[in-house]
Amino acid sequence: MASEAVENYLKAIDALAHESPTGEAGMKRLATVVGVTTGTATSMCKKLAAARLVKYERFGGISLTAKGQAAARDILRRHRLIETFLVETLKLDWSVVHAEAERLEHAISPVVLEALDRHLGHPSVDPHGDPIPDGAGAVGETSGRALGEFEAGSRVRIVRVSDQEKGFLEFVARHGLKPGTAAVVNQVDRAAQAIRVTPDGLATVSMGFGVAAKIMAESRG
Repeated sequence: MASEAVENYLKAIDALAHESPTGEAGMKRLATVVGVTTGTATSMCKKLAAARLVKYERFGGISLTAKGQAAARDILRRHRLIETFLVETLKLDWSVVHAEAERLEHAISPVVLEALDRHLGHPSVDPHGDPIPDGAGAVGETSGRALGEFEAGSRVRIVRVSDQEKGFLEFVARHGLKPGTAAVVNQVDRAAQAIRVTPDGLATVSMGFGVAAKIMAESRG
C-alpha cells in the first residue's frame, strides 16, 4: 500500500498514539490532523487494517500493528534526517524545514537516506529535539518535561520543541529558546498560569503555560 497518503496516515497515527494515554489514535482527531473528513479517515483506516498496518474496530481507537509501526518509524527517520540536513547543511531556517521535509520524505530512496545519515554523522535528534529512529527502527525516548513543570529558580537546558508550526518556531528562536540553550526559570505563577524564563545572556521572556507546555527542558543542577 505504499503511497504518500498511506505514509501520512501512519505517521499521524503514530504521533497521536504517543500523545494518548490509551496508546490509540481517535478517528476524529486523526481526520483533523490529516486534513480530511471523518468518513474519509474511516475508509482509509479500514484499508490500512486490511493491509495489516493498523488495528481498528468500529467506534474504537486506531493503533499500529508491528508492521505499521515499522513503516511509521521509517517515515519518521526520513522526515527527521531531511530536516537535519536542511538546517545543518543547507542552512535553512528551522521554522520552514518541517513543511519542506513533508514534501521530500516520500521521494527519498533508502540508498540516499543512508548516505544522508552518514553525511550528518548519524544524529540522534533533529533540529527541534525530536529523536531520530535508527536504521533498525529503534527510537530513543523523548526527553525533558514542560518548562511550566519546573519550580522558580530552576536551572534548565532546553531539549525539545514539540510544536512545528512556523510562527511558534519563530517565537522560540526570537527569544533564544532553541534546543541546547541553557536558561533559568525565574518565576512560576500557577494561579496566572504563566512563567518567566531567562535564557543565558538574553532577555527574560514571559509565557503562558500553554506555550511553556510545548518547550521541553531538563534540569542542569
